[in-house]
Parts: sequence; structure tokens; C-alpha cells
Amino acid sequence: MTKKIGLKEAMAIGIGGMVGGGIFAVLGLAVSLAQGGTPIAFLFAGVLALITSYSYVKLSITFPDRGGTVKFVNQGFGKSLFSGGINNLLWISYIIMLSLYASAFGSYAPNLLSMIDKSTDFHFYASFIIILATAINYYSIKVVGMIESYAVIIKLVILLSFIVVGIYGLIGNPNLSQLSIANWEAPIKLLTGGMVIFVAYEGFELIANAAPDIENPAKNIPRAYYYSVIFVIMLYIIIATVTVGSLPFKEIATAEDYVLAEAAKPILGKVGFTIITIAALISTFSAINASLYGGSRVSYEISEDDELPHHLTSKLWNQPIGLMITAIATLIIANLLKLESISTAGSVGFLLIFAIVNLTGFKLSNEIKGNKIISFLGFLLCLIALGILVSQQMTTNKTGVIIAMSIVGLCFIIEWIYKKNGDE
Repeated sequence: MTKKIGLKEAMAIGIGGMVGGGIFAVLGLAVSLAQGGTPIAFLFAGVLALITSYSYVKLSITFPDRGGTVKFVNQGFGKSLFSGGINNLLWISYIIMLSLYASAFGSYAPNLLSMIDKSTDFHFYASFIIILATAINYYSIKVVGMIESYAVIIKLVILLSFIVVGIYGLIGNPNLSQLSIANWEAPIKLLTGGMVIFVAYEGFELIANAAPDIENPAKNIPRAYYYSVIFVIMLYIIIATVTVGSLPFKEIATAEDYVLAEAAKPILGKVGFTIITIAALISTFSAINASLYGGSRVSYEISEDDELPHHLTSKLWNQPIGLMITAIATLIIANLLKLESISTAGSVGFLLIFAIVNLTGFKLSNEIKGNKIISFLGFLLCLIALGILVSQQMTTNKTGVIIAMSIVGLCFIIEWIYKKNGDE
């Protein structure tokens, strides 16, 4: 019998999923887009995550299944071409998230140990960490869980310490004026900034996969989702505030890929920079570890539901074959794409997936005893956010948008080919 998960463990899954490598990877990007309004950008993205978590709560209680999002989409739309395409997108979005974490690791690691030059070091470290995490996943799933549980504590202790010291360091800091409304970007740009970095919040959906094992589900599932999302919204807003108030915009732009470590410098000097760098490496490594496992499970569930070839349920060295495919695809994306394109593609993927989960909540509102208005609002807001993100990024990051759209299209084409050949 599986040991039941308590509220604290369920929250740790949600917080660990969100505060994976996301904040370390995208904070600099958020500042470059929203400037002094960065805390507001994080708030926008967080509110969208919180509204979406309502549909997840209702669906997790009614349909507790380790397939999580995959099962919810199938429940709402049957095992169709549409649900298959969306579930394929979920798998690809996991791969994009993994690439984002690997990129963050590759950006932070050379600050501790530089070998040749920044570009070569980046590719070496990003590739090394994917290979190491893959080897650990093949060696033992138990080790993956152990690393994740310790990493959640370490990264939270370091981030909370950074906040405490950072707030103290803001007193009398001349850069504090950067947070004034005069330095905010236009509201539409703040919203775009929030949506580009929306990937920093997507991890709460991992609670859905643990739903069958959560004790007292009617009480603990809603708490696990809401408490973890609200905690992370507050955490991100304060981190963004401390960062923008500590460093001049110019320095933030220079250190865009490792800005959190740079923000610790004015207060704690080189020691602070090193501690945050280590926290970033632990966080991104643990996120890669957990997401590799999650990604391989998603591919297994999709093929088990006959939305991808059944070969994906077969095993390679005691793990689903999807683990190796996920790792290889991550290696390619992390080494080919720039951080902003990866982040945009990931946000597009998850905004679309969350829109569909909200629509499922709306469609099944009677069955799940949910509020139609909240689920429909979530669906509508996800679509609006997606539209704003795509139109704004078309002017500044066309490549990222083209890649994101191509990925979405490809997911449906693959499903169509599989369904067509399966029916013959």
C-alpha cells in the first residue's frame, strides 16, 4: 500500500515544482521586459495561476489519477485528436521547461568554475547536468525523490534568507527609486512580462499527479494548491522587489541570466553572490531531476491512453522509453535556443494547456461540483494572456513565437498521423 501524502508534503510538491529553476532562469528576463513594474508582472502571472488552480482542485478531487493533467483533458474531451494534441503539447512543454532549467544551470555554473569562455562553458554545463540527472533517474527513482525533498528545503531557506537580508539592504539604497511607478513599463508590457515568465508558476500542476495519494483529499487538495500558489506569488513579488531595488537596471541587463546572484552582491558581497549561485545550481538540478521523471511519466500515460504509439509504454533499463527521448530532446533544445525563446515557447504551451484544463472544469462543472464562472474566467484569461503574449513577442522575439507555434502545430500533426494510421 502506498504511503499517504500529508498537506505539508503535497505543498512541498507544488512549491518545489514552481520554485524549481524558474525564478533563477527568468527573473532577469522579467526585469528587461517590465523594468520597475517587475513585481506587478509576477503578480499578474500569479493571479492567472491561482484562478487556474481552482479548476485543478475540483478536477483533482473528482478524478484523482497519477496521469494528472493528461487524465483531465481526456475526461473533458474524450480520447480524441484534440485531447491527444494537447497531451502531446504537455509532454513537449515539460521538455521545454527542462531546457529552461538546464539553460539557467549553464548560465550560473561558470560563475563558480569557468573553464574556457562563457559560451563554451554554458553548453558544457547545460549538457552535463541533463546527462547527470538522466543517469540518476535511471539509477533510482528513490534517489530522485530524496534529492527533491532536500533541495526544496535548501532553496527555500536560501531564498528566504536572501529576502530578509535583501529587505534590510534596501534601506537607503539609491536604486530603490527604480520601483516607482515612473519606471514601470506600460500596462500591456507589464502583462507581457508576466506572461513570458508564466513558466515560473506552472509547477503547481504536479500536485494533480499526487492527488490519489493525498490523505483527506476533500480538505487537503484545495489547501495544497491554494497555499502553495499564494506562497510562491508572495515569494516571487518580494524577490523581484529586492532585486529591482538593489541593482541599477544597467547591471541587471548585463547579468540578465544570473541576476539573482548579482542582486546578493551589494548586501553580502562575493559571499552572497556565491551562496545564491549555489542555490541556483541546487534548484535547477533538482528541478531537472523531478521534471525528467514527470516528463517520462506523461509520455507513458499518453501512450497508455492510446494517444501515442504503445511502444512508449515499453521500458529501457527499467524506465519508460520516454525518459531517454525526453533527455535527448532537452539536450537539443537547451543547446540550440536562446533563453527568451525557450521561456516564450514554454509559456505559450502552458497557457494553452491551462486554458483547456479551465475549459474542462467549465464543461464538467456539474460533475465536479465546480463554479462555472470561475473556470470560464480562467479559460478566457488564459486565452487573452496567450493572445497578448504572442502579439507583443512578435515584435521583439519573432523566433520564439514561430518556434512556439510550430511546436503546437507539430503536436497536433503527430497525433493526426498516429490516429490516421491507427484507424487503417
